[in-house]
Amino acid sequence: MAKLIFPLFLLLFNCSCSEGQNVDPEPDMKLIWSDEFDYTGLPDGTKWDYETGFVRNKEAQYYTKERSENAYVENGNLMITAVKERFKNPDYKPGSPNWQENREYAEYTSASVITKGKFNVKYGRIEVRAKLPHGNGTWPAIWMLGENISQIGWPRCGEIDIMEFLGRESHRIYGTCHWGDANGKHKSEGKHIDVTPVPSDDFHVYAVNRYPDRIEFFYDDRMYFTFITNAADNGTDNAFRKPFYLLINLAMGGWGGDIDDALNPWRYYIDYVRIYSFE
Repeated sequence: MAKLIFPLFLLLFNCSCSEGQNVDPEPDMKLIWSDEFDYTGLPDGTKWDYETGFVRNKEAQYYTKERSENAYVENGNLMITAVKERFKNPDYKPGSPNWQENREYAEYTSASVITKGKFNVKYGRIEVRAKLPHGNGTWPAIWMLGENISQIGWPRCGEIDIMEFLGRESHRIYGTCHWGDANGKHKSEGKHIDVTPVPSDDFHVYAVNRYPDRIEFFYDDRMYFTFITNAADNGTDNAFRKPFYLLINLAMGGWGGDIDDALNPWRYYIDYVRIYSFE
């Protein structure tokens, strides 16, 4: 979905998040897709594609494709790295009013790996174990988009933010659903959870359980938010009852705020990605 422009997220969070609750695993789960990152080199091309360029939200980074400086697998982890560097923008057009074209050089590079065109999932558990980067300006995410985005656009396709983290809010994790109403107007519902120690200190599991009637959000074994799928009903249609693909990216700037260049480079470690069906 390179070059698709999403509006700035109009995040409407319910910030009175409770402490959440511990939840036992779904009893009958079947692993249907995974990457354990038990190899060395670029992310497995049979499982992952990339977003490329200046993609959305007027963020600072240029997403590169198949560039080991920004996405590389070693020591059992996928490492997404944001780097402060001068990087030529191949779409540069002098004087263009388009923010994706009027910067001759990017000041930062990073990666966004996606399963679009490789794997989609409708219901089940989507689980990622990761260690987040820290520092002002970082905005790592684990999220999903409707696989029909190319046909109907955002937000009608739906979006599930399994995890969003802002380095400037070092103790907080966000989980959110976005969709479009009958007129295509953006709607969202979500919560955040405040956690200790900070999520950038160690690996944690970020997951959602997707059912026809609800989506449950987890930080490790704590379920902290449940989205009721009927809230997104649009006549006989509902984005959250359709297949989605997965994205894992490290954005810089944008909602992440001002960037602390003293921390360059910024590293985001993903231990595994596992997707289960409920049987």
